[in-house]
Amino acid sequence: MWAFTARRLLIMIPMMIVISVICFGITELQPGDFVSQYLDNPRISPEQIRLLRERLGLDRPAYVRYMMWIKNIITKWDFGYSFAYERPVGELIFERMGWTVFIALATIVFQWILAVPMGIYSALHPYSPADYAMTVVGFLGISIPDFFLALILMYFMLRMGSTSIGGLFSTRFIGAPWSLAKLTDLLKHLWMPLVVVGISGVAGLMRVMRGNMLDIVGSPFITSLRAHGLDEKTVRRHAIKNALNPMVSIAGAELPNVFSGTIITAIVLNLPTMGPFFYNALLNHDQYLVMSFLMFIALITQIGNLLADIALAFLDPRIRMS
Repeated sequence: MWAFTARRLLIMIPMMIVISVICFGITELQPGDFVSQYLDNPRISPEQIRLLRERLGLDRPAYVRYMMWIKNIITKWDFGYSFAYERPVGELIFERMGWTVFIALATIVFQWILAVPMGIYSALHPYSPADYAMTVVGFLGISIPDFFLALILMYFMLRMGSTSIGGLFSTRFIGAPWSLAKLTDLLKHLWMPLVVVGISGVAGLMRVMRGNMLDIVGSPFITSLRAHGLDEKTVRRHAIKNALNPMVSIAGAELPNVFSGTIITAIVLNLPTMGPFFYNALLNHDQYLVMSFLMFIALITQIGNLLADIALAFLDPRIRMS
């Protein structure tokens, strides 16, 4: 297993290099650059625009800027400079990295805690009223956009008299040192991002779990276990364990999906995550911030797939990593 993990980690290096080239190429395809927004400003002369381009290094060829960016990452752990925020990209990313990872992991835990039991129950009681009800809830969860659900919940919360909507803290706790009161306030605000971001994932995972369970329950494997005289509780345990295999594979892609798929929701709910930063960076042609965010998503995707493969090997002894 250690050899497999080491080999996968080594493979990540050329993969990240290829991804960095693709990310850089995509950002270069975007028309204009950060300075282009000043072209229609009569207060800024063409000479000032030229000097600004030189100062930001935008007058250099694309391949030169790419090589300098990669070199600084490798030698200095420097991800570039944010033109819009006038700060190093690394500082901006790591400032919001903690909350981004926390909300993503909490959302995935929320999804699995609900989706797996619901999928199991729905498969063991097919075509029952509860199964139909969960199916309807599942389709609604998949169909309703996250940001629209956020707006609906915010509307009802305001109608119920709530005065603190959006964000993760009330105004008086923003910037305050950690305390029991601040932790309680966080938990009061956390439920809405979890529900909004996680509900579509719950619906999708529940349907996958239900389909897996139905396939396993009707397979010759389960018939053989019953023929050997195993009690129904043991048979169900084996069925659930085998039905979880595809779910573990899906889990590898859940983390980057949560990161990249909730940008508009994070803006609506005013969440201190990387999503709003990425959106503003795209609007402002903030190239190095955009590329660093895309590279981060790619890294998370590879790490998630690696962890899913390792978990799958522990879950299913038939799998041999060679």
